[in-house]
Amino acid sequence: MRDTKVGLFFPQVGLPYGTIRERAQAADRLGYHSLWVVDHMWARGIPDMDHLEAWTLMTALATATERLRIGTLVLCNSYRNPALLAKMASTFDVISGGRLELGMGAGWMDEEYRGYGYPFPSPRIRIEQLDEALVLMKKLFTESRASFEGKYYSLDDAANNPKPVQKPHPPILIGGAGEKRMLRVVAEHANTWNCPNNASLELAHKLDVLRRHCDEIGRDFDDIEISEQCVCVLGADEKDFKAKWAMAKQLLGAIFDLEKTAFAGTPEQVAEKLNARRAQGVTFFTVLFSDFNDGETLELFAEKVRPALE
Repeated sequence: MRDTKVGLFFPQVGLPYGTIRERAQAADRLGYHSLWVVDHMWARGIPDMDHLEAWTLMTALATATERLRIGTLVLCNSYRNPALLAKMASTFDVISGGRLELGMGAGWMDEEYRGYGYPFPSPRIRIEQLDEALVLMKKLFTESRASFEGKYYSLDDAANNPKPVQKPHPPILIGGAGEKRMLRVVAEHANTWNCPNNASLELAHKLDVLRRHCDEIGRDFDDIEISEQCVCVLGADEKDFKAKWAMAKQLLGAIFDLEKTAFAGTPEQVAEKLNARRAQGVTFFTVLFSDFNDGETLELFAEKVRPALE
């Protein structure tokens, strides 16, 4: 089985850039694998709160860190022409020295589409567009000149230079759990599948579905790394945990079902729960700490939890 990876899920909601940079630098120093921002214009329910744009933020963080890999959980395919996105991704991979994690999704936040004037087609069409976009982007990443004629997108002898540092292309992570179409796209294109938090209780079933899709197209299921978007409420001891749990319910309880899905407790308890999930096949955790990745919590996890993970 793969080694365990721990990255930070870091929705850039309501935090100034300086704070995000400091926490990214702490994660870099402490040996976290990666940092993942979100691709939204605002946060659902709190549209007036500051929300930095994903690609601009990622580029700034790449210049402020040395080793930390940087990605999106996940990019909304609808928001950018995939040919332009391939150019952006290649450029970022060069600037960062090969540290891009290309997280992709079909898009879902209908009020954001409407607010910014994007068409919001059916889920089937959005997933078809994602599938086609990934075919097109991989051509631009790997071919000297790329041509493509699809239902939604096209290329005509298009150049994309420089190519990404990572070969054949930056690793592609796909987030989403729709069984008929989305997990089929995962089987076709993903290096990593990210199980959304709201689907984690069905993980075993979703993995069975993904395995069937892989069998149907002749892909080795074990080639796909399994990751999980998760919330962690970590306290140094029981007293500290109880205080953080109360705060987590206040800040995140309306978004996440913390009682059922959070990895919560003291370092020993959190390590035990993460190892249990690893036994189910998850080897890559994209973690949102309930205090929005405060530096002290990052250190506590790195010192007390990470060494206990199998």
